[in-house]
Amino acid sequence: MLSFSEYICGTKSGKIMKKIAVVFLLGILSLACKKEISEQELTKLNGYWEIEKAEMPDGTKKEYTINTTIDFFKVDNKKGFRKKVMPQLDGKYLMNDLAENIQLENKDGNVIVHYTTPYAKWKEEILELSDDKMVVKNEQDITYYYKRATKFELK
Repeated sequence: MLSFSEYICGTKSGKIMKKIAVVFLLGILSLACKKEISEQELTKLNGYWEIEKAEMPDGTKKEYTINTTIDFFKVDNKKGFRKKVMPQLDGKYLMNDLAENIQLENKDGNVIVHYTTPYAKWKEEILELSDDKMVVKNEQDITYYYKRATKFELK
């Protein structure tokens, strides 16, 4: 006579149910393990960030091997701006007067960046933020992976 687990897992539908249960448990664990970003950690947003790759909602990825512009963030007390800057051969950055105003919001343990320009408003969620890595997801479910930019200098 077959045991209950042998009976359930021994059938085709039982194997499918087992896979669904494993995926469900992994999903719960990944949500439970998400690290909240503290108020103090938000200062890590300040500085120069270079995009490495973007992951589309369908899983396809776009690698950014050469960046002609990088993002400069300046935030104080949850308000600030982001500018697109161009690295120069002498290690400095060329900036213009265009800036996107930003407001940070803590919402249900998530950090939302609200961007505002005279022409548009949009938001992104910061999924991960450390000294040298930042991951954000926009409203179109595109995930962007950034690394801390390093100055380029000719010697």
